[in-house]
Amino acid sequence: MANSLVQFRTDDKTRIKAANICERLGIDLPTYMRMCISRLIQENGIPFSMKLDDIVGNRAVEAMKEASRIAEENGIADMTLDEINAEIAGARK
Repeated sequence: MANSLVQFRTDDKTRIKAANICERLGIDLPTYMRMCISRLIQENGIPFSMKLDDIVGNRAVEAMKEASRIAEENGIADMTLDEINAEIAGARK
């Protein structure tokens, strides 16, 4: 599947605030945008709410951060969804 560049404009202050929230959640802004698009398609609508107040100290968030760290260490952090699904299919065989 070919990749497409999706761009939009926002003021710097808004972008910085959003990037800071993402950083505190253990992800970057592009990852958040990919998550939003993927879930929007899966749910056929806006499916979730992520607020720092709801997840501070949450074990699930800590697990996500650890998984991201491990992926970075192993050079697999930039895998596409298709590549991830192929890995899962291979492991299930």
